[in-house]
Amino acid sequence: MSSIAVLPLLEQSLGHLATSIAGATAVFHQYKLDFCCGGKQSLADALAKKQLDSASVLNALEQLQQQDNSFTDWRSKPVRELIAYILERFHERHRRQLPELIRLARRVEHVHIDDPHCPTGLTDHLDDMYQELESHMMKEEQILFPMLAGGIYPSGPISVMEEEHLQHGDALEVLDKLTNNITLPADACNTWTALYLGLKELKEDLMQHILLENEILFVQPKAIAKDDDRQMCCGSCQ
Repeated sequence: MSSIAVLPLLEQSLGHLATSIAGATAVFHQYKLDFCCGGKQSLADALAKKQLDSASVLNALEQLQQQDNSFTDWRSKPVRELIAYILERFHERHRRQLPELIRLARRVEHVHIDDPHCPTGLTDHLDDMYQELESHMMKEEQILFPMLAGGIYPSGPISVMEEEHLQHGDALEVLDKLTNNITLPADACNTWTALYLGLKELKEDLMQHILLENEILFVQPKAIAKDDDRQMCCGSCQ
């Protein structure tokens, strides 16, 4: 909590707040503030862009700060431990989530094709997301993560992964458009309901996944940068 007191909340970035205050991501989801791909912007700038009043958001964040929540500060944990967490909590989870969501989406599109609320094109979009995400995760697992675990922060591969994170963010925006912000119609069947519940979970998980990598895992520790400038390389020599 001590790091939060350094700057007023409004001056801190969304990414830092999301990784420093337990429950902050739920607040940001509520107000549709992009804390993963848009995590570099300050809270003040993000609120201004959305034309939102700061009082309610600040109040929610301040209440969270006062709560005694169990919260893992991944900045203080070894890199290898964070990598293991990301692999189990997100990589394995995405590989379970997407095939089932694709199956559910295909069923909904087939049965409700004449419904004006039908998310037409969702199955193909989820299939594209799965292929892109699988390729992304494989590159992390086979190339980048082993280097990070060894204390090497290759600028080239990191830049590629960050760019792909932006593409994942774009894919989530398309998902929102196809599903009316993942809003169920009043007469939705159980399959449709299960699909949208799963989509909300996927969106929250993917945003948290991107956040941890962009804001913490990919950031070179100052001690390493000071001790050995060679640890930051383009990646081509590995």
